[in-house]
Amino acid sequence: MSETKRVSLYEEFVKVNSVDASLYEQYPIKRGLRNSDGSGVIAGITNISNVHGYMMSEGDKIPDEGSLTLRGYDIYDLLGGDTTKRFGYEEIAYLLLMGHLPKQDQLETFVAALDAERNLPDGFTASKIMSTASPDIMNVLARSILMLYADDPKAEDRSYEHEISTAISLISRLPRIMVLAHYAKRASFFNESMIMHRFIPGQSTSETILSMLRPDRQFTPEEARMLDIMLCLHAEHGGGNNSTFTCRVLTSADTDPYSAYAGAIGSLKGSKHGGANHQVLAMQKDIKEHVKNWENEDEVAAYIAKIVNKEAYDKTGLIYGMGHAVYTLSDPRAIICKQFATKLAEGTEFEAELNLLKTIERLAPEVILREKGTKKEMCANVDMYSGFVYTMMGIPQDLITPLFACARMAGWAAHRFEELVSGKRIIRPAYKTNVKPQEYKPIEER
Repeated sequence: MSETKRVSLYEEFVKVNSVDASLYEQYPIKRGLRNSDGSGVIAGITNISNVHGYMMSEGDKIPDEGSLTLRGYDIYDLLGGDTTKRFGYEEIAYLLLMGHLPKQDQLETFVAALDAERNLPDGFTASKIMSTASPDIMNVLARSILMLYADDPKAEDRSYEHEISTAISLISRLPRIMVLAHYAKRASFFNESMIMHRFIPGQSTSETILSMLRPDRQFTPEEARMLDIMLCLHAEHGGGNNSTFTCRVLTSADTDPYSAYAGAIGSLKGSKHGGANHQVLAMQKDIKEHVKNWENEDEVAAYIAKIVNKEAYDKTGLIYGMGHAVYTLSDPRAIICKQFATKLAEGTEFEAELNLLKTIERLAPEVILREKGTKKEMCANVDMYSGFVYTMMGIPQDLITPLFACARMAGWAAHRFEELVSGKRIIRPAYKTNVKPQEYKPIEER
């Protein structure tokens, strides 16, 4: 198609797809399923988790310390502060799927079930991953899930037994697919070696990821524990986040589990959702390059002010890693992530960089208040520190969002189960039509 024809086809794209913004004020429309104060429209009831960041009093939104509970258990209690504690992701995945904390024998049975599902179908790596490498690993994860549908003779079975076995299979396999997709990408687009380590039976999910990712297969117990913490923090975050809601919407239509989970991954890939961590890393890199003395708070504040005033970085005025749709005074995930990152970075070359991030977190609200004159309760979100943690462990940036997806499989599955049992109705919100009736004319009269 010639460039002239291409332009003629698309030149009115914005005009045709624009809706008068004033109509959103004229009608009681909840844009983004959000109320005017930013709180979410209640679209369902869940027993799985709760994300708390504010209280409502006589119609006013009152900021509050953030909390995250999974099946009623506080995330602080589930993870604890002891870095020698056993790996927690498998226990949290069991809690989300089964509804209760496991006893030792139940946990061992669950871990064994995960271990038994790590193998991929014969020929899957060569024909489905290596031969169709992609520059974006999230797309490979979604595509691989849809392809696994073809290898499941009971793919359309909606029995609860099949739903559980499918979820366990994907929780187990996604980390392997992620690492294989990473090396396929490096081999196809950067002429590097294709590394295919076999998984080691008995390793936890975090150990499996590090063992398969590292060329020499070596990692420290502290690194494995830190990655396990990150998987736990990303495992579940309420039914209203975009990817989980996507999973529930697809489930409500009575589609198969593979389609529902692939759709959730497509949502998580978005730069306004899971992909936001790349924006945070890019902004932090820009600050590190332009602030000569990271310990000089005046210098750091001055550059943050330039970003806020749209004079630096991407000129949007946004401080990425600060603020959240629900959390106001604190994000418990960020607090836990920072806590463990501090222990891991202590005495290393990464300590100065971590201190810079803490300075940005502390100064950003003050700078925004000073420069914009508006006070909005704002806390660091988990992305402020998650990218740093992955960088500290030598995990490539293109795996950060896929790691998020691997962890969140447990949460998506729990919400799909709940939607299957309790949803009962297809999710179908209404849209207000704003177009006048048109008189049809034959093509020769147009």
